[in-house]
Amino acid sequence: MSETTQPRTSADHGYVLDEQIGFLLRKAYQRNSNIFLELVPGRLTTTQFAIMHRLAEDGPMSQNLLGRSVAMDGATTKGVVDRLIARELLVTRRDPKDRRRHLVSLTPKGIALINEAVEAAIRVTNETLAPLREREKETLLRLLAKII
Repeated sequence: MSETTQPRTSADHGYVLDEQIGFLLRKAYQRNSNIFLELVPGRLTTTQFAIMHRLAEDGPMSQNLLGRSVAMDGATTKGVVDRLIARELLVTRRDPKDRRRHLVSLTPKGIALINEAVEAAIRVTNETLAPLREREKETLLRLLAKII
C-alpha cells in the first residue's frame, strides 16, 4: 500500500498566500486595471496608455528608448507600438539625425485620445486609492517606489 502525500498547508510552513506581497500586488493591480478599463476611453490598455503618455511628455523617440522609458522589453514594446500604429494613434518616421533609426510619435488622432485619456487616468488613480487616507496614499506610493 502506498501512502498518499498530502500538501503542506500554511499551518505547516507559515506561508499565508493572502499576506504575500506578490499576491496583494497582483490583486491591487487587477483592481486598478478594471477601473482603468472602465474609465479610460479608446479601449487603451495600461501598456498602450504608458507608451502614448511617454510620447506626449517627451516627444518622438526611438522604439528602443521608448520601451526602456516605460519598463517594457523590446518584444512587448514592438507589439504595443504596432497595434497603436494599426489604430492610427502612432506613426514612425526616419530620424533626421540618424537615418538608420526610426522615431515613434503620436498622430493627431493619438494626441486627441491621450489628452482625453489622461483626464480619465487621473480619476483611475483617485478611485484606486480611494479606500486610503491621504497620508496612507503618500506612504503606499513612496514605499512602492522604494522597492522597484
